Amino acid sequence: MTLPPRNNEGFLENPQEWSMPVACEIASEIAMNLTEKHIEIIELLREFYKQHEISPPSNRLFVKAVKERLGEEKGNSIYLMQLFPGTPAKTACRIAGLPRPTNCL
Repeated sequence: MTLPPRNNEGFLENPQEWSMPVACEIASEIAMNLTEKHIEIIELLREFYKQHEISPPSNRLFVKAVKERLGEEKGNSIYLMQLFPGTPAKTACRIAGLPRPTNCL
């Protein structure tokens, strides 16, 4: 599969070119197989982006958005770090085809 154009950090240049096969391909680059748990978070992020026209700007706001929508069981740092290792907001946004969160290292 040929991926849409991405920047030097692997984020899509145009979020509208995202699709689930693109997400699976990006995830496979970091040896991640997407499950329903991942997809639930990715869909939440894409909805957040659609409403606010930005990615959650930090891990803290990412966790808060998940908690508000899916409850405390899923809206916590440990759960999100298990799904999206490293910097969860940055990793999840990359897979979701969204711009890089502004405050993520």
